[in-house]
Amino acid sequence: MAASEPSVQDLNSGTKPVDPRHAIDEARLAAWLEAHVDGYQGPLEVRQFKGGQSNPTYQLVTPSKKYVLRRKPPGKLLPSAHAVDREFKVISGLNRANFPVAKAYALCLDEDVIGTIFYVMDNVEGRILWDGTLPDYAPAERRAIYEAEIATLAALHTVDYAAVGLADYGKPGNYFARQIDRWTKQYKASETRTIEAMDRLIAFLPASCPADDATSIVHGDYRLDNMILHPSEPKVVAVLDWELSTLGNPLADFSYFLMNWVMPSDQRGGLAEIQDLTAYGVPTIDEAVAQYCRLTGRDGLPNLDWYFSYNLFRLAGGSRTQSFSVVTNPAL
Repeated sequence: MAASEPSVQDLNSGTKPVDPRHAIDEARLAAWLEAHVDGYQGPLEVRQFKGGQSNPTYQLVTPSKKYVLRRKPPGKLLPSAHAVDREFKVISGLNRANFPVAKAYALCLDEDVIGTIFYVMDNVEGRILWDGTLPDYAPAERRAIYEAEIATLAALHTVDYAAVGLADYGKPGNYFARQIDRWTKQYKASETRTIEAMDRLIAFLPASCPADDATSIVHGDYRLDNMILHPSEPKVVAVLDWELSTLGNPLADFSYFLMNWVMPSDQRGGLAEIQDLTAYGVPTIDEAVAQYCRLTGRDGLPNLDWYFSYNLFRLAGGSRTQSFSVVTNPAL
């Protein structure tokens, strides 16, 4: 019998030897760590995480502790893309808010150390799950994990961003209008043929855009595989990959998360093909909305179809520009 194909979990979990394209000078890095990271003691071993990241991500292993390094990729980049300095800033702010993120240690803006700017944070132990259908879990465990995700996102959206030093992290107001304009320009700049449905969407979204009713820190890519769960409990211990974060409308974040309910299973384990979510152990969209609204003090979430249209437009625009996560941050 032929061996089974590796699961998406297997393909993306753990570390591997450093890709030669992303090799770094380990001796120079070790010297920098000794000078800038409190408590660091070598010798140092550098590994690279398997999971797909637009910013190369490394595990730094020492005899007593593990760290994580995130860097800009080498090569010519769009001016405001891969802003790891912004990631460091938001993580540092969220450390002060006791929100579940890795502890931020130090930021290096000196490109001579490893070739690009980078930052170092704690290595948080736990589970990163890549398939949203959670095939290896029982129904009660699935529900608990999804409810933990929703509660964590609600907690993010209620952080007093000014109190933790993030008042200048984005541009409050007109978030959806600015996003639609930016994604439209990027889509048109790379358009190779006319797609009537996209043209109708480009006309529809700005004409029907809801007024911004709140501003919060938004993650920009909040989904299951961008968080670390406790090793054995249904608890989010760290949210990862803040590259697209900014100040914006929290409903953009929450409705993007809800897209998992309407996406097919071959798209990061979407839930659309599951006939009975309740029996399967996943909250329905209505239950997810009710939990989020209860935790954030909202009366409800009208116009959900509009938010889904908006997020599908983001995804379509991102695929047109070849990678959703490598485009420039909308706050910059």
